[in-house]
Amino acid sequence: MNTLDILFVLPLLIIFSYLFDAFARKTKFPSVILLMATGIIVRFLISFSGYDNFEFLDNLIPVLGTIGLILIVLEGAIELEITREKLPLIVKGFFTALVILVGNIYVLQFLFQRFFEMDGVSAVLFAIPLAIISSAVAIPSASSLLQLQREFVVYESTFSDILGIMIFNYALRQSESQQPLLGPEPMVSLVLQIIGVIVISLVITYVLFRLMQQIDHKVKFFLILALLILVYAFGKVLHLPALVTIFIFGAFLSNVKSLLPPFLRKTLDLKTTEKELHEFHILTAESTFLVRTFFFLFFGFSIQISDFTSPGPLINGLLIFLVMFVLRYVYFTATSLKLKPSPLVYMSPRGLISILLFLQLKEVAFINFEESPIDERMLLIVILSSMLVMLLGTMKKDKKKDIIVEDDETPLSVEMEIEPQSLTEEET
Repeated sequence: MNTLDILFVLPLLIIFSYLFDAFARKTKFPSVILLMATGIIVRFLISFSGYDNFEFLDNLIPVLGTIGLILIVLEGAIELEITREKLPLIVKGFFTALVILVGNIYVLQFLFQRFFEMDGVSAVLFAIPLAIISSAVAIPSASSLLQLQREFVVYESTFSDILGIMIFNYALRQSESQQPLLGPEPMVSLVLQIIGVIVISLVITYVLFRLMQQIDHKVKFFLILALLILVYAFGKVLHLPALVTIFIFGAFLSNVKSLLPPFLRKTLDLKTTEKELHEFHILTAESTFLVRTFFFLFFGFSIQISDFTSPGPLINGLLIFLVMFVLRYVYFTATSLKLKPSPLVYMSPRGLISILLFLQLKEVAFINFEESPIDERMLLIVILSSMLVMLLGTMKKDKKKDIIVEDDETPLSVEMEIEPQSLTEEET
C-alpha cells in the first residue's frame, strides 16, 4: 500500500466511524460492532489479493488500546460531577463493580476448572478479563439513559476497569512469583499499595494543575496528555494501578472547587481553569474518538472468518456470557427487590480491557495460549453477545423509568412512573 492509498483510506475510515457514531445515537446500535465488522470485511477483501503480512497488528493493537483506555477513563472522569449529595451513588457504583467483578471471577474460575479442565491459576487469569465491564463501550452507550443511571454506569464501568486491572496485575504477579493468591501478607501489601498510589496521584494531580496554568505556550494540552501516558507507563513498569491516577486527575479537573482543599484553591486561578477545562475536554473527546476508531477497526481486521468454522467457541462463549448475565441479574434483583430487570442489568458490555488483558496473557511464560480452551474466538463471542444484549436493553420501550435513589433501606433501583411534562415559557 503506497502513500496515496493510505491518504485515501485513513480519512475514509474516520468518516465511516463518524457516520457509525451518528447512526449509534439514532438507533442505539453500538458503533463498536460496526467498527469491528468493517475491519473484518476489509480483512476478508484483502485476503483475495494474497497479501497476508499483518504482523504489525501484534504491536499496534495493544498500544492503541492502552492509549484509548487512558483517554476514555480521563474523559469519563472529567464528565463526572462529584458532590456530597452524589457520594452515595459513587459508593454504590464502587461496591456494585467490586461485588459483580469478584463474583464473576469466582464463578468463571469454577466453570473453567470443572468443565474446561484448566488449572486454578490459569482459570483465574483467564476469568478476570472476561469479568471486566468495558467503560470504552458502556459510557458512550449509556447516553440514552436517565442522568442518574448514566452517571451510575460511568462510575461502575470505570471502577470495574480500575479494579479489574488491579486484580489482574496482582494475580499475575503472585502467580509469576509462585505465591498464593489469597493470604494476609499479600492482601495487606495490596491495600498499602493502593493507599500509596492514591496519595501519589493527588500530588501528581496538583503538579499537573499548576503546570497547566503556568505554561503559556499555545500547545500545552498534548503535553499534559503525554505526561499522563508517561505516568501510566511508569505505573505498568512498577506493577502499580496507574489508572487510578488518570481517574483522580480527571475527577479533580472537573470538580476542583469541591474537591481541592481551600488552602490549595487559593494558589490556583479557578476562572482560567474552567476555560481551559472546556478546551481540554474537547481535545480529550476528539482524541478518544480517533484512537477508539482505529483500535476496534484494527482489532476487527485481525480477525479471520476462517477461524470460526467450529461451533465450539460459539457455544462456550454464549455459555460464559449467560453465566455472567444471570449473576448480574441476581445481584440487581436482590438489591432492588424487583424481578423485572432494570436497564442497568443490560449495561455490562465487554470490550477494550478484555482484549488488552488477553493480549497480555499471550506474553505470560507459564501459559500455553495456543492449547488453551479460552481463545480470541471465544472472547469475540462474549464481546458481541454482551453488546447485543446491551442493545436490546437500551432499546426497550417502557413508560416506567428506573431511577437510582439513596436510602439505607431503599433498593439501588426503584421504579417510578414518569409522567410526560411540557415546559412552558414561565418554567424555562
